[in-house]
Amino acid sequence: MTEQIKTLRDSAAMRWTALLLLALAMFCSYIFMDILSPIKDLMQETRGWDSTAFGTMQGSEVFLNVFVFFLIFAGIILDKMGVRFTAVLSGAVMLIGAIIKWYAVTESFIGSGLEAWFTNHLNYIPIFDELGVSPFYEGMPASAKLAACGFMIFGCGCEMAGITVSRGIVKWFKGREMALAMGSEMALARLGVATCMIFSPFFAKLGGEVSVSRSVAFGVVLLCIALMMFVVYFFMDKKLDAQTGEAEEKDDPFKISDIGKILSDSGFWIVALLCVLYYSAIFPFQKYAVNMLQCNLTLTEPAADSFWASPSVTIVQYVIMLVVAAAGFASNFMKAKGSKYGLLAISIIALVVYCYMGFMRQSAESIFAVFPLLAVLITPILGNYVDYKGKAASMLVLGSLLLIACHLTFAFILPMFKGGNGGIIIAYITILVLGASFSLVPAALWPSVPKLVDAKVIGSAYALIFWIQNIGLWLFPLLIGKVLDKTNPGVTDPTQFDYTWPLVMLACLGIAALLLGLLLKVIDKKKGIGLEEPNIKP
Repeated sequence: MTEQIKTLRDSAAMRWTALLLLALAMFCSYIFMDILSPIKDLMQETRGWDSTAFGTMQGSEVFLNVFVFFLIFAGIILDKMGVRFTAVLSGAVMLIGAIIKWYAVTESFIGSGLEAWFTNHLNYIPIFDELGVSPFYEGMPASAKLAACGFMIFGCGCEMAGITVSRGIVKWFKGREMALAMGSEMALARLGVATCMIFSPFFAKLGGEVSVSRSVAFGVVLLCIALMMFVVYFFMDKKLDAQTGEAEEKDDPFKISDIGKILSDSGFWIVALLCVLYYSAIFPFQKYAVNMLQCNLTLTEPAADSFWASPSVTIVQYVIMLVVAAAGFASNFMKAKGSKYGLLAISIIALVVYCYMGFMRQSAESIFAVFPLLAVLITPILGNYVDYKGKAASMLVLGSLLLIACHLTFAFILPMFKGGNGGIIIAYITILVLGASFSLVPAALWPSVPKLVDAKVIGSAYALIFWIQNIGLWLFPLLIGKVLDKTNPGVTDPTQFDYTWPLVMLACLGIAALLLGLLLKVIDKKKGIGLEEPNIKP
């Protein structure tokens, strides 16, 4: 029976267009989030950032969200002001922070009065230093300090955008294909990770002259596009409210007591802790993954005059990546078996070609760029399964098991094959499986939140989860950097670090997430939360 269209939300084309706008904005933010990750070695060589400085700067992204409670305020803003206002605000805040970070790594900053000021200041922050949570330290390069300041501002906007997009999807897809929508949004957004891994080194080394600021400038331009996406969404959302008569920012005004209701729910706490453990084992790892591969694989740069060393190969490889993602993603929506399996075959063949090109390029960043590709393929499948079959909690348990296996493989098995091509094959397989593991979370965890809290405080619930998650995202990049420096004394070559202990630490997070996933299944069965039940009831 054809669905009667009364509002934009009732039109499949319009609600998926709204989703595309939100997902493209997050795609751009994901690129900037890890813009320096694939060029960690260049940051050490050109700006003097050791692993501690790099990790401290990377962890600063979420500092204000965690310790100044900005995410909590973001949730209140979202509940009181609505999705469209908060979306545009988050886009503007991300752009401001990105511009500051870009200036910090430019040649113009070197030798400036601002560099002198940052060198002599922010070496001691009262209270934060006593608590051991300061985002700066004495001896930290001035460029890293200013970059950290900009990254903090960007982080406020990025996490605000994250909870806004989640709330926006609930608004447009509740009672429909919500898990599929959330999974699809994250699948597209995570292509930003692959885009970053390929193009950040490309721009940094463009023309044969290393310039890390070019990579960051690329990210700034994309955040301008993200802001435009949010502005277009603003008008779509406004028209929807006009059609439905809703006034999101005026209905059910936020009260502080609502937070107490959320925090008193044990199911909410299990989901929040699962989130912080799982994401802490993924996002901080992304920031070091390229360098980890450089240290655990024997890579030989192709001859300078060969096709594999030319700038054009980067473009070709990225186009092939888009074919992998587009064909695999589209196959989920094909009803005819011939079209479905035909697109799947194209996606798999293109993936093999992409991996071959990565092998020929002998490039750690292009090897790790396969991380989101399997996720793009299977996240919609998983989301659709949760919508119609359920089993969200079981998927979280499976994701934790895969996470543990991948980090232990990186820690102990990959180094055994350092001298041969077998290491690259193992790296590709492990990275793809890790990406598949990661896809289980948005497909299963985020659509479960509306089952745990009242609709009027969904924004605050997401904000609280993101705040708890951000504690891990602040702590673990910093810890990885410190552990690397402590376990590699005297190592100055950024491609010779031993990553065993940081990877073991991340595997332990996966073990804790596994235990919590099993506990969540028990609580769900006992309280009848419905996490194992489908979102769309027949």
